[in-house]
Amino acid sequence: MRGKDQVNSSDPVGEAPDDPTLPALAWAGYEEPPGSTEGTVDDALTARRWWDANATEYLADHATDLGVADFTWGPEGLREADARLLGDVRGRRILEIGAGSAPCSAWLADHGAEVIASDISHPMLAAGRAARGRAKEGEVDIPLVQADARHLPFAANTVDVVFTSYGVIPFVADLGAVHREVARVLRPGGRWVFSTTHPVRWAFPDDPGPEGLTARRSYYDDRPYRERAEDGEALYSEYHRTLEQHVALLVAAGFAVVDLREPRWQPGRRTWGGWSELRGRTLPGTLILSARRLVDG
Repeated sequence: MRGKDQVNSSDPVGEAPDDPTLPALAWAGYEEPPGSTEGTVDDALTARRWWDANATEYLADHATDLGVADFTWGPEGLREADARLLGDVRGRRILEIGAGSAPCSAWLADHGAEVIASDISHPMLAAGRAARGRAKEGEVDIPLVQADARHLPFAANTVDVVFTSYGVIPFVADLGAVHREVARVLRPGGRWVFSTTHPVRWAFPDDPGPEGLTARRSYYDDRPYRERAEDGEALYSEYHRTLEQHVALLVAAGFAVVDLREPRWQPGRRTWGGWSELRGRTLPGTLILSARRLVDG
């Protein structure tokens, strides 16, 4: 497939709005976990609207760090070429969820993987494809699928590896649903690898300077961070899990944890939001968990 037809919509939320502009931010802070406050938040719709609205700005701000056909596991700059957390990828069927502009998938395709990139945001996928075309990077054209990671449009037992680099994990309240869906599409013994914000960072201010080195909140405070409009509409949501919770959710979904990484700050890496060399020398900023789907029965 080529051109516009390469982005296939299988997202149950529906088509992206013609005007993705978000209402003005009126409130930001920590709320009680879902179900304990009045009203509900549609995580898929909230995430999709936010990434649709911010795709252009986000990619412009981070183009140098992300690249168009490069694979890093987080702001610290750990590359899959060095970490090899996915193992030998040549000839393997690999699914990326929360792919964003899909530079990781492009890198994998160039290294012989049969890869599919999925994301809930059409503009993110489309912007990545356009950037690869302009840069003439990414030798292999990759299929792009717009999908909610809790409802993947793939048959069971058809994928060797599923991964995400900072996608999906912090943005859904029901993370167990994501793990169960990943387990469904993976072949028995298949690998599930994800990077996300290290749980320890939740206790510290999101500040790259010295202020970001003093804990201000409890590590165990699992209230989600939320941004809302004047009318109460959720504009952005991010969820915190402790390390214990991450492992428990994986085990409950039928996985065995096989590896855990806390990447060090790489020389020459630029500050990325609240991630910086100063903090990276002192505190872990990224957590990478590798798990294997257990054989049924």
